Amino acid sequence: MGTTYGTILRVKKNGLAEELGLVAGDKILSINGNRLRDIIDVSFAMAEEEIELLVEHADGERELMAFDKAYDEELGVEFAAAVFDGIRQCANHCCFCFVDQVAPHMRDTLYIKDDDYRLSFLYGNFVTLTNLSDKDFRRIKEYHLSPLFVSVHATNMDLRANMLGTPRARELMVQLARLAEAGIAYHTQIVLCPGINDGGELERTLHDLSDPRLRVLSVAVVPVGLTQFRTGCYPLALFDRAGAARVIRQVRRWQVRLRRETGRSFVYLGDEFYLLAGSEFPPVTEYDDFPQLDNGIGLVSNFVAEWDKSMAAHGTAYAAPLHLDVICGTGVAPVFKEILAKLSTPGLTVRLVPVENVWFGSSVNVSGLLTGRDIEAALQAVDGPRDGVIIPRCALRSGEDLFLDDYPLAVLQERLQVPVESALSGAELHDLLCHWGEKRRHVPKERFYTWQSNAAYTKLEEM
Repeated sequence: MGTTYGTILRVKKNGLAEELGLVAGDKILSINGNRLRDIIDVSFAMAEEEIELLVEHADGERELMAFDKAYDEELGVEFAAAVFDGIRQCANHCCFCFVDQVAPHMRDTLYIKDDDYRLSFLYGNFVTLTNLSDKDFRRIKEYHLSPLFVSVHATNMDLRANMLGTPRARELMVQLARLAEAGIAYHTQIVLCPGINDGGELERTLHDLSDPRLRVLSVAVVPVGLTQFRTGCYPLALFDRAGAARVIRQVRRWQVRLRRETGRSFVYLGDEFYLLAGSEFPPVTEYDDFPQLDNGIGLVSNFVAEWDKSMAAHGTAYAAPLHLDVICGTGVAPVFKEILAKLSTPGLTVRLVPVENVWFGSSVNVSGLLTGRDIEAALQAVDGPRDGVIIPRCALRSGEDLFLDDYPLAVLQERLQVPVESALSGAELHDLLCHWGEKRRHVPKERFYTWQSNAAYTKLEEM
């Protein structure tokens, strides 16, 4: 991919860039003569106190700006992309790749298979390390890009090579040791596929990753996800109730042992395992401050804890009857039903509307992959009074009011003829239910989840 340089998206008010006269659309070509590959380079280059900034304006004119600045003074801009020389595409052929299962004719960004260590450091995207060169390792060490997020899947190197579809996957253990020697810590992920890397292979992987010399911070085990658009791919199966229960028991033995030895669970299961098995979720204390919350690990427990805390903090009553619909995926519906049953607000009637994912297939049951059209169809199918709707904000594109199927939130609201709000946390949902129509009290930092080539979930950022 060609170089896009550092195109400025926004200039922060009262910042250095505004003082220099920089505007959206300007491109930062170099700092102190150094070519910029990404915002990491910008950050390190701007640590200098004497700066020469080569800028290309929208009309093509180039300008060299020389100035002095304080050591800790930032440029004060937001860039249109985190990387300037193009996102590194994944060259693997993973047997469980979710991107290969995306419906046709959706937005282009949903088909991007990124495997870029810079996005791993910046945003927590998982990378396989199969495309890292010696130069990349040297840069990771020099800039101390820690922590990273690494897709492991198996430490049986022949099995990993088969799962990822590349012989370079066999280099993983050497690469992990190299990162550890450089002082780089990292979180890891295992996408678990029944009959392939579970059972004895999972036991081996957890044993290897728990070696303290490797500097692994945590291990997330998530189930493989399959959609109705999976054609011409390696044959895979989903976990059933009994299979999910076996995984829970197996991982639980490791958690008990590691908590006894280290004080931390270290290995954590994706929420889907507990939902599939109909099992209770671990208490929030066993998630150790949720090191992989952005990977869908502990979302339910954290959501319920926030809900319970918010319920204890305040209550309200409505003078006139109010009917609100709450949207969720079918997988988490039992949890929502349980927490909503705790709510006792005079004048308020809450209806839970679990939405079956017709677009991707019913086996995809998480709230974050619901489409606008499926949500509208589910709501239109239920009768009765409705004064407002609350949808899961994780179903919307980051920073925009668009669903995965490019269905605008405004269209949903227009067709329903009622206000539509979004909630992400338990506290935010409780706030909306108890203070509908008032100024929102809880608006947490956004967390968005989607798939990528080597993960069941990853943080979605616009790049």
